[in-house]
Amino acid sequence: MKRLFVLIAAMASLTAFGADVDVKNSVFQWTGKKVTGQHTGKIFLKSGSVEVEKEKLTGGSFVIDVNTVTVEDLSGEWKDKFLTHMKSPDFFTVDKFPEAKLVIKSVKGNDVTADLTIKGKTNPVNFKYKKDGNAFSGTLVFDRTKFDMVYGSGDFFKGLGDKMIYNDVSLEFKVVTK
Repeated sequence: MKRLFVLIAAMASLTAFGADVDVKNSVFQWTGKKVTGQHTGKIFLKSGSVEVEKEKLTGGSFVIDVNTVTVEDLSGEWKDKFLTHMKSPDFFTVDKFPEAKLVIKSVKGNDVTADLTIKGKTNPVNFKYKKDGNAFSGTLVFDRTKFDMVYGSGDFFKGLGDKMIYNDVSLEFKVVTK
């Protein structure tokens, strides 16, 4: 009987496992759009883990270090002003909320349902993923206004003209496991 339990445990370990995320080689590329163009940058993970069974993603959780947000399409004074504004209460309020979280709730095929928490507010998000070796990639789109980031939103302010910022933010991700 003991051998049966050992055999079952060994088989389970071959089909289901958890893996830590390699935060140095994982990347989230964000894109925010406005009427007159867009801005892009990166934001990095503080920690993360994924659960995999039979080569398929089954769960995971990630902590995003909001202080690491960058902008790639600006330089000098404009870059500094932009990043200061992104970290302000108009957007991430980094001094009070230095971390964001993503927790996978369910996976059906390659469709993921997760809870995204930004500024202490949690909302569901959905996205698709692809697996390539020890990396998972895809694009997650979220509505920033659901996380109290309403600055420049045409849904909250009228007469913005070409100063309006669209609500959806795109996060193209590549998460690499160790």
